[in-house]
Amino acid sequence: MRRSTRALLPLAVALALTACDEPEDEPLQPVVIDEPAPPPTTALDPEEPAEPVMVRGSRAIMGTVFQVTTVGLPEEEAEPIIERALDEMDRLEDVLSEWRDDTEIGRINARAGRPGAIDIGPDTTTVLDAALHVSRWSHGAFDPTWAALRGLYTFQPGETRVPSRAEVRARLRLVGYEDLELDSEAHTARLARAGMALGTGGIGKGYALDRAGAVLRDAGVESYMLFGGGQVQVHGMRGDRPWRVGIQHPRDPATYIGFLEATDGSISTSGDYEHAFVGDDGAHWHHIIDLSTGLPARRSMQVTLLADEGVYADALSTACFILGPAECITMLDEIPGHHEAVIIDSELRVHTTDGTEDRIVWRVEREGDRLPGDTRFRGWQRIADPRGVEMPSEAPGGD
Repeated sequence: MRRSTRALLPLAVALALTACDEPEDEPLQPVVIDEPAPPPTTALDPEEPAEPVMVRGSRAIMGTVFQVTTVGLPEEEAEPIIERALDEMDRLEDVLSEWRDDTEIGRINARAGRPGAIDIGPDTTTVLDAALHVSRWSHGAFDPTWAALRGLYTFQPGETRVPSRAEVRARLRLVGYEDLELDSEAHTARLARAGMALGTGGIGKGYALDRAGAVLRDAGVESYMLFGGGQVQVHGMRGDRPWRVGIQHPRDPATYIGFLEATDGSISTSGDYEHAFVGDDGAHWHHIIDLSTGLPARRSMQVTLLADEGVYADALSTACFILGPAECITMLDEIPGHHEAVIIDSELRVHTTDGTEDRIVWRVEREGDRLPGDTRFRGWQRIADPRGVEMPSEAPGGD
């Protein structure tokens, strides 16, 4: 089915210059809406169902907090399964982190430009294979070799830094997914040029959710929600209804403009307000870098993307943010798999893939195809706790 490229009614990727396990400063947190959907207009309200039994566990992994929620299992049965899922994500940090020399990614980076490929396991092979797919589909808007730019920008409060154009140009020469040599059958990888580096910050957490979900399903869990690093993965039902993932306003973190209902898949959201600051000259700097310029991408404010697998939701949302609405929707229409996207452009206009508009439950009054509000970024604020949105104590999550 062809997807429309016209601007539709209001709603909401990121090549992070933060990596797989770099500490994150107030990362974007999609939430799950715990309020009931609007009642039908042709029938009486049904009796309110009992709250399903939910068990949660969380752990700090990959520089963020991952949360696992199961539904319908007693605590004594759910807790050890949740721990196994968290252990699996912990294990992946030991494989995929680019911040440590003893991981597979670290070893590839250390030998960039030197002869001989590095032996890698199935996890790194899967992540790099997916990264190359998205790089080709997006013509380099997403690129796992972005990490050659690491350190140019600093977004920590009180320690912000913007590089010179000369610094950016010098580092951009070291970015290029075409020089990542991956042999998926032999399980080897190599970076062709000295100074290149792989970063898993825009794809590794999505893969971690995929693996944790596999652990839960193998243990017989029929309904769960996983959250971490700006991404939610759901499976099954939350009691008698689908899971609902809230989408926040890109200029008003206390307002959730709507929510998507889903029973399976991963939903990834990032925006130009995460790891961002306003310079002394009033310029808005953020960590979603357009690799054609080395500067922050300007075509989007926020993207929410649903895919079957977290590894693809994570990377495709990055690509879509940088490409902008029209090119994103064209790309999603041409690639394999099921994907849905809601893109808010730089003017707060909302664009969606075909059919997505009708699946969103809106919570704001819209002005034609535009969200209400000021387009100017005034600095990130701590996420508030809006009425009707459940914010788990460990970290905002899904519901």
